[in-house]
Amino acid sequence: MPKLNFTKKAIDSLEPPPQGKRATYTDTKIPGLELRVTAAGTKTFSCQRWVKSAGRPERVTLGRYPAMTIEQARRKAMQIVSAIAEGDNPAAIRRQVRGEPTLAELFNDYLEKHAKKAKKTWAEDRRNFIKYVETPLGSRKLSSLQRRDFITLHNKLSKTAPIQANRVMALCSSVFGWAIDVELWETNPAAGIKKNRERKRDRFLQPSELPRFFQALAAEPSDTVRDFFLACLLTGARRSNVLAMRWEELELDEGVWRIPDTKNGEPQLATVPAQLVTVLNERRARIAGPWVFPGTGKKGHFTEPRKGWERILTRAQALGIVQALAEKEGWEQARVQEMTEQALFQPGDLVQQCAVTLSKHAMTPKQFSLLDLRIHDLRRTLGSWQAKHGASLAIIGKSLNHKSVQATAIYARLDIDPVRDSVTRAVDNLLAAGGVTEPGKVVPFKKGKSL
Repeated sequence: MPKLNFTKKAIDSLEPPPQGKRATYTDTKIPGLELRVTAAGTKTFSCQRWVKSAGRPERVTLGRYPAMTIEQARRKAMQIVSAIAEGDNPAAIRRQVRGEPTLAELFNDYLEKHAKKAKKTWAEDRRNFIKYVETPLGSRKLSSLQRRDFITLHNKLSKTAPIQANRVMALCSSVFGWAIDVELWETNPAAGIKKNRERKRDRFLQPSELPRFFQALAAEPSDTVRDFFLACLLTGARRSNVLAMRWEELELDEGVWRIPDTKNGEPQLATVPAQLVTVLNERRARIAGPWVFPGTGKKGHFTEPRKGWERILTRAQALGIVQALAEKEGWEQARVQEMTEQALFQPGDLVQQCAVTLSKHAMTPKQFSLLDLRIHDLRRTLGSWQAKHGASLAIIGKSLNHKSVQATAIYARLDIDPVRDSVTRAVDNLLAAGGVTEPGKVVPFKKGKSL
């Protein structure tokens, strides 16, 4: 490292290093005092000395120049050098150098200074930290947190929510990573923790499920809930975008919805199919205000569709039970109609009442449950049906506003039918080209002699 007599003139004249690099200078007067300069021009004092008890050098960040003067930095460095010589722990020295924050305090800094400016998911980050991290680790000073603390938290969450456990560790690692970048901290105890294995979710509405889903949706008494989920399904847009849909974004005569702000940071032109155009036109005739799906909260629009979603799925489950029992027990049409009405208006009661009858036929209510279906699966359903009818991944990706092919690739394996059809057509034409049979008509090969 180049040596430099730390003076105001010398430090002010230092040029930033190339992008991605960091330059470090050592003071000629105080052993261990360093100045690190980033490509962005940030200049930070630190003190680095060999710690015998640790068997390695330790760096303690002192403060940024010019907020911290050269004289202040030299005094702090002398204190640290003296403390290390007396055998003090570097962690204790850090606490002495600055008022060390707790993990919760660091997270709040991360949220205000970084996440709210750079991440659309900052509100979800805050919920996850409060729910999963704040109680066990939030009040602890950073120097007291070890890798094993985050491994323990990950293992605990993994018992009931393995995927969420991965997300929480990724968040914690991001917080420490940011702290290192802005030189608020030196280590990342949440980095590199082995994640739980994740299988990409490929759930979507199956052809056999669609009739009862649409029937359950049509019976929803809240037109806001009903129309909202229909819009999710028929546009393939993300839930957050549909919730915040404005009339000014819609060109219903053209069947176009311009979504100004999407998850990948780019606007999207979404197709509004004719069936949904009809629904939205009827809705606009009776609803005032800027929101397509207005709400009563601070945001002004509908924000929480989960209870409505649960109602729809419970109706769909009850309808599936009615259909199965009608076939097994040969119900008369009047009986089917009576039970269907109960499934639509008292689905919870029907599910309980039919449990015993189902058991006689070696069935359970759970077999007909759609509770594993999530709201986001409506988006995936549109993509899967596009794939089923031969749409290319590029077309599917464009309609769902995916930035990468990898994000769309899942639709290539959701349904085997388009693959089978494609292979069948290819084989038919391959054999026809070879003179084996006519296109569209495959005949058995005659057995020949072994070679």
